[in-house]
Amino acid sequence: MESGNQPLLSSSREVDQEQERQLQSLPVARHTSSAATFNADAADIPPIKSPVNFYRAFLTESKKLWYLAGPAIFTSICQYSLGAITQVFLGQVGTLELAAFSIENSVIAGFSLGIMLGMGSALETLCGQAFGAGQIDMLGIYMQRSWVILTTTGLFLSLLYFFAAPLLKLIGQTEAISDAAGVFALYMLPQLFAYALNFPMVKFLQSQSKIFVIALIAAVSLVLHTLFSWLLILKLGWGLVGAAVVLNSSWWFVVIVQLLYILSGSCGRAWSGFSLKAFHNLWGFVRLSLASAVMLCLEVWYFMALILFAGYLQNAEVSVDALSICMNILGWTIMEALGMNAAISVRVSNELGASHPRTAKFSVVVAVVTSFLIGIIISVILILARNVYPSLFSSDASVETLVKELTPVLVLCIVVNNVQPVLSGVAIGAGWQGIVAYVNIACYYVFGFPLGLILGYKLDWGVTGIWYGMMTGTIVQTGVLFIIVYRTNWNKEASIAEDRIRKWGGPKESDVEKTNES
Repeated sequence: MESGNQPLLSSSREVDQEQERQLQSLPVARHTSSAATFNADAADIPPIKSPVNFYRAFLTESKKLWYLAGPAIFTSICQYSLGAITQVFLGQVGTLELAAFSIENSVIAGFSLGIMLGMGSALETLCGQAFGAGQIDMLGIYMQRSWVILTTTGLFLSLLYFFAAPLLKLIGQTEAISDAAGVFALYMLPQLFAYALNFPMVKFLQSQSKIFVIALIAAVSLVLHTLFSWLLILKLGWGLVGAAVVLNSSWWFVVIVQLLYILSGSCGRAWSGFSLKAFHNLWGFVRLSLASAVMLCLEVWYFMALILFAGYLQNAEVSVDALSICMNILGWTIMEALGMNAAISVRVSNELGASHPRTAKFSVVVAVVTSFLIGIIISVILILARNVYPSLFSSDASVETLVKELTPVLVLCIVVNNVQPVLSGVAIGAGWQGIVAYVNIACYYVFGFPLGLILGYKLDWGVTGIWYGMMTGTIVQTGVLFIIVYRTNWNKEASIAEDRIRKWGGPKESDVEKTNES
């Protein structure tokens, strides 16, 4: 079998034919469900021998990616907009309310989101590869195990919400912001447990390419959230209390409707009911979840820390408000990348599970190129609108001025962060969470953090210097991930995926032999 490090352009027909014979003889159950149209019923992509073939293959793979990425992007925008719209309404109430929401959402909820989303990404690897290999029966078991682990984790994280005010004061936030954020954190406890149930369900449905139902539910929740946010926060004057009521209700609406969809039988063999198997081999599942959590937490917390550092600057409320607005814009603009993150994770995990290494590799190329070009387009649009968008988030003139000053670094950050999530999605789909965790520690926390603090405080560049320094860490991390992906032996990764499927509930060798004999 050829090395995964060889280029896609190859003239060795004998190697390709030998690979096809090996793939056809693999003891993997193939499925023909409509959700698998782009995966297990197709062979591995043949070697690309000309620019014309590359162009055709690029278009074909783009269709497969956008089939997944389109609804995923829409869903990401809708769910991200829940908090962003709340922030917009609170910005019209006052600077203290906006700062309190930003600190709680970035530090307390952001910390918890990183852990929950990270631990849930283990399900993305396992469900995607199992689905690609045809082991559909295990998807529901995986999801239930993840529910158990994330709900238990939520109980421990709830302590962070109870003691949010003293913790924020301990790390140097102002007393007024800390007290307001601490009260708001208590109101937001229901959202924490909505995370615990939602993320496993999303990964469960995404792995089966059931992304349209997720998008529809997200759209309905966004419309209702916008309406009730205006009513409770501005019309009735409930302020932070109204924000908490609407945010919690919106997240639990998403959870309940998704659960009803799964329980209705719409997922076929993937959901066969609640089972005690969910409690089997929990510790092994926890270890894989922790590796995933460390990887994604280090990424989520990195930029959440920007808000925290801004709180230490002079005129903290203005700095926090301006930076939180930029983070809001950044979050909206990289929703395409996060949607592509979900799509490439599904594509890579499905194709590796189906033993299609060349297809997995080519999917990465298409996703990275597409996300980079879209990042450039978004950045140009934002530059043209730099004198308009700040007023949409705040009526304070000093906040608007600082946001305009931060626009150049925001634009550069958008381009970088449109590629980085795609590479992270590749890591999740291939199961490299442990390796990427070490990369994140070195690039973000050993390099990016110190540089940002030096530029921001030592050289007195303020919030702009902090952001430039930390963004440099992101650039380095993206470069390292690119090198890792470029040097990957995809044939070896396909073999590892087959072993992982057996380990986590796939058929045993004896079962495979019986299946082949029959």
